[in-house]
Amino acid sequence: MEAEFSAYLDRVRAHRAELRDSVAAVDEALASPIARGGAWRERVRAALAELAHDFRDHVELTEGPGGIYDQLSREAPRLSAAVDRLTREHRTYADAVQGYLTVLEHGGTIADLPAFREEVTTLMGQLVRHRQKGADLVYEAYDVDLGGSG
Repeated sequence: MEAEFSAYLDRVRAHRAELRDSVAAVDEALASPIARGGAWRERVRAALAELAHDFRDHVELTEGPGGIYDQLSREAPRLSAAVDRLTREHRTYADAVQGYLTVLEHGGTIADLPAFREEVTTLMGQLVRHRQKGADLVYEAYDVDLGGSG
């Protein structure tokens, strides 16, 4: 069982690195010159599409049967409030990423590109903090460091 959990944590670490890279790619796309118009929109769209995929994987990995949140709910009820909060954040962030992606994929009008960029930038900061809270939770429960790079 310990070997299984260790292998699971290795998957979590690897996936955390992918998620971190996806957030960084969105940040990089957002920082590109907004005056490029369609090219800027396409770059942001592509980065958000990758992030949406990686975030779905993150939710499946953490919330799915046998996932860390499932285990914590059974093994560490004292942490259930934190698990519930992170689970709610999953829904909020997944919906937000999908909403921005939908606007870009379907050619929705963005009346104020700088405001749009600011909103998405704010969301990326929230995702960084979400990852930090998840790492803190795992450390509190298992005394395991998931690592800042992942």
